Order: sequence, then structure tokens, then C-alpha cells
Amino acid sequence: MRVISGIARGTKLNSIDSLSTRPTLDRVKESLFNIINNKIADSIVLDLFAGSGAIGIECISRGSKKAYFCENSKMAAEMVKSNLQKTRFMDKSEIYIQDYKKSLQDLKNKDLKFDIIFIDPPYKEDIAVKAVEQIISLDLLAEHGIIIIETDEKQREEKELEKLDVEVYDLRKYGRVYLMFLNRKE
Repeated sequence: MRVISGIARGTKLNSIDSLSTRPTLDRVKESLFNIINNKIADSIVLDLFAGSGAIGIECISRGSKKAYFCENSKMAAEMVKSNLQKTRFMDKSEIYIQDYKKSLQDLKNKDLKFDIIFIDPPYKEDIAVKAVEQIISLDLLAEHGIIIIETDEKQREEKELEKLDVEVYDLRKYGRVYLMFLNRKE
């Protein structure tokens, strides 16, 4: 797994091979960044369920001002830290090693708003929509911000998202993986 573009282009990132951590495939990551490329410059990014931190690191490499990484696993959080050190992005990053609900509340307490929020929880956990619900209720999404969910349960997520004040404005399929692009309802 490597940084695809930007100032850290080509840097090899460490990843964890385990059942609980599943890195975003390179082809999915490349497509994701082709879609959101015009939103990255000077953005504030939240990489929720960060894993290795590859998504947030890619954003910084492409011009994001700052990325916040939230990861419950201490082992994965250490991997994020190692990858941030390798790319020399520690000064543009903050890592939260705790449950996503606590992380979101702490970010609210700092009065932060995010331009890009990437949500990639363990697929079988069924918590992506719960995270979106908390993000919206805590008002963490910037005015023109976007939320991206990576999932293999499109129907489940769509059904639950209908109840929230967000809309799916784009949906992409890559094998069994879906990327759902959300913004606030107008």
C-alpha cells in the first residue's frame, strides 16, 4: 500500500493484516480520490475507523490542512503514528485512540467542522450510519462538507440513511465494496 499522489507520493505505508482491519483497496482508493480531488485542498479531514491511516494520509499528501485519525485499536493507532512519522505528517495530524463515539464528542468539544469525513468501520459492525447520525447531531460537518462511507451492505446503509438529514449524491461499486458519498439535505 502506497501514497498515490501529492508530496508523499510513492511512500510505502505499513498496514495490519488482520480480520478486524481491512485496508481500502488501491483501486478503490484511487477512484475515491479522483472523485473528491477538487475538495481536498486546504480541507480539514476526519478519518474515522482509520486503520493504517492511509485515507487521511493521502488527503494530507494532496493538500489537506489537517487530518484527524480516530481508531479504537491501540495496535492500529500505532500503525497510523508510524505511517505519519514515515510521511512526516505528524504536525498536520491528531490521533484519537478511543471509541468513535467518544472521539466525535471530543472533536465537537474542540468546535471542529470537517470538510471530508471518511467512515470505514468493520463491515459486520453495522455502525456506519450510527456514526453519520452522531456526526450530524453534533454538527461536525462543514457547510459544504461530504461524508464517504465504505461498505459492503449498500441496502442496509441506504435504508437507515433515509431517516437522517443527509442524502446520497453518488454511489460507486468496486467488486463487493461500495463507496457512498453523502452531503446534507438541501
